[in-house]
Amino acid sequence: MKATLTRLTLALAALASGAAAQDLPARWDELTASDWPQAMERSAATCILPIGILEKHGPHAPIGSDLIHVREWSARATKKEYAVVFPDYFYGQIYEARHQPGTFALPPRLVLEMLESTCEEIGRNGFKKIVIVNGHGGNPNLLRYFIQSQLSQRHDYVVYFFDPASDPVVDEQVKRLRKSDPAGDQHAGERETSTLLYLRPDLVQMDRATAESGANQKRLVLPDLYTAIWWYAGYPNHYAGEGGQATAELGRVLTEARIDALVRALKAVKADQSAPALQKEFFDRVKE
Repeated sequence: MKATLTRLTLALAALASGAAAQDLPARWDELTASDWPQAMERSAATCILPIGILEKHGPHAPIGSDLIHVREWSARATKKEYAVVFPDYFYGQIYEARHQPGTFALPPRLVLEMLESTCEEIGRNGFKKIVIVNGHGGNPNLLRYFIQSQLSQRHDYVVYFFDPASDPVVDEQVKRLRKSDPAGDQHAGERETSTLLYLRPDLVQMDRATAESGANQKRLVLPDLYTAIWWYAGYPNHYAGEGGQATAELGRVLTEARIDALVRALKAVKADQSAPALQKEFFDRVKE
């Protein structure tokens, strides 16, 4: 009888602990200060920095589309693999859309300084691993440069960039569901509008999707050269693709694949001991 009671007590304690863990918020701004030790332990000192942007997304999708994506990916992934999620961050590279309403573009040096300071503050709060989850197509070059610049001075945290490779199985599903030419589907087109129809259909105005052209106007032809005005030359409406072809089913396939990839990445980061050790070794050798 005593053994049975002991097992029952342990089982109830485990259930209570599991319920408490499930109730622990993932969002940094929803945690209490007294939650912090538990959040640090459960996350293995891992924090997601979700980066979007504020910009026009055709005539039909919300200005905060990129924020919606990273917010939802992070929220849904951390229900499966816990990490703390930093509040929405929308300070990135978006100078090519400054002629459109709603764009929020800070000076280049300030963008880098804010990103550096944000990671420093995340690290000061005890996190040893920071995972950048990006939702904006104009950010990857900036983010890769920023991450490489982490080697310019010693840090006791490591910054990772979530950049999932394509999955042939998912690619085949997407191919079957697509209605428009993927070559021109770059911004607020079928792919991006589909994911928004899956995540936040209440914010998508599908009746406006064909109000403007998302076709490449090909006003600049400079082979083997790159210039800042390339995007505006091709897409002055800041719209590239056919948003009117979007479907929630395509959005579901794309979104769930991205969330699954993020869950895998979080597990890998939380278990990673190599990058922190190698980074410390690198800085020790630099000091010599």
